[in-house]
Formats: sequence, structure tokens, C-alpha cells
Amino acid sequence: MPDDLGAGGLRFEREGSIGWCIIDRPAARNALTAAMYFGIKRAVRLVNTDPDLAALIITGVDDVFAPGGDLGRRKEPGDSPLDGLSSVDIVPFMAVRDSRAPVISAVNGICQAGGLLIAMMSDIAVVSDRATFRVPELLRGIPDATFAATLPAHVGVAVARDLMFSGRVFDAAEALRLGVISRVVPHEQLRTAALAAAGQVLHSAPLARAQVKRMLNERYGLFDYETMWGALDTSPEPREGMLAFMEKRPPNWVPSDLPV
Repeated sequence: MPDDLGAGGLRFEREGSIGWCIIDRPAARNALTAAMYFGIKRAVRLVNTDPDLAALIITGVDDVFAPGGDLGRRKEPGDSPLDGLSSVDIVPFMAVRDSRAPVISAVNGICQAGGLLIAMMSDIAVVSDRATFRVPELLRGIPDATFAATLPAHVGVAVARDLMFSGRVFDAAEALRLGVISRVVPHEQLRTAALAAAGQVLHSAPLARAQVKRMLNERYGLFDYETMWGALDTSPEPREGMLAFMEKRPPNWVPSDLPV
């Protein structure tokens, strides 16, 4: 299969010069395996190297775009081995951000954690009015360096603190108002609107667009991955946060007198 992305939970479809990367793992609510993260990176590479393709649209199935990584670290049949690759090599966020070919996220529903980073790093995120958002990493004990660098550039430091420290859910209207994303459309118009957005970007001159993209990306702050990966390797909090999530209980750092 020439368009196999090496991940059981992803599909790649062609619609003329547009490639669709479809997150299709409904049994796990579209939770992203490591192979799926890397598969999205492969999809970005494909639209940048295949002369028949000009842009990529990323979307999900049912009522979920992507809730982030699969905390149970489960795999799917068809997942390619990722031996020798580090976590930085696997995640697609910088590939989406730096892609010369336009990348559009068609956010069809729940969009959290790594899913939200994919949407934010896209050239345009076109969002269903039914979508909801969340930045839950600190609820799991993860000091996420990508959000810490990028979210303040979108929404400002005060709002970034609010969204990251609280981990609260916010809807599409608030996401638009805050500047997390740029377009909200009626749910039934999402596919048409995403294709229209891709067409609009493709009318801009590619070399000039690449230079402007580079200048815009300089607005992001320091990506302190050393602190993030060090915490994942040595801190007890990420393991406790993930166990608490799987066991559907509060993590042990939450005071016992707070409501669940």
C-alpha cells in the first residue's frame, strides 16, 4: 500500500491534490499510539514529497479529533516498529509546524493534549462548533514543554496559565475568542470548510509563504525539552498521574478534602 502510514489507527486518502490523514481508532476514542503520532509525521512528509499532492488535512472520526496519547501505551495491528527512535523523533508537532505544504486541521470533536498541539501547529485549524478543548498535561504530572512554549504565543501568558494550570474544558466559541484556533463552522460544514481553507492557502506563493511561516514560528518561546524528558524519566508524578487516570481516581497530590 503506497500510502500506508505504518499505524493501525490512521488512514490516508487522496482527493485530487489534497491528502487526508484520518485518525480512525474509535474503539480507543482516537487516542494516539506512538505509531500513530509517527504516522502523522509520515503524512506530512508524504504531502511534501509527492508531486501529486499539495496540502494535508488532518481530521478524526465520530465525535473525537484526538485526545492525545494513549496513556495505556496500547498498540494496534499494523503499527510499524519504532526501534531506535526517541520521543522527539516520533511526535509530529514540529513537522506540522514547519511543513512547506499547507497543513489544515479539521477538528471534528474532542481535541486535547497532543491533538490540540497538532491543531495549533497547523497553518489553519477549522473547528466544528461541537468541538471541545483541554490542556490536561499537568493533571497527569507532565511538564509539557511544547505547550509552555506555544500556548502563550497564541493566547498570552495569563490565559496560558489558566488553561494549563486548571486543565479545564473549553468550547469552540471560547477557543476562537482566546485565539487558540482561528475558524469555527457548523459541524455539518466542516469538510467543505477545511477544503476551502486548504485552497485559500494554496493560492499564496509557496516560497514567500515559507519565509513568513519561519518568521511567525520565531514568536514561539524556548522548547525546554530537557526539563520535560527529565521529568518523564525521573519524576514519580507522570507515572502516578497516568495510573490515576487509568484507575479513574484523583492522583495522590490532590488534597483529600477537595471534591472529585
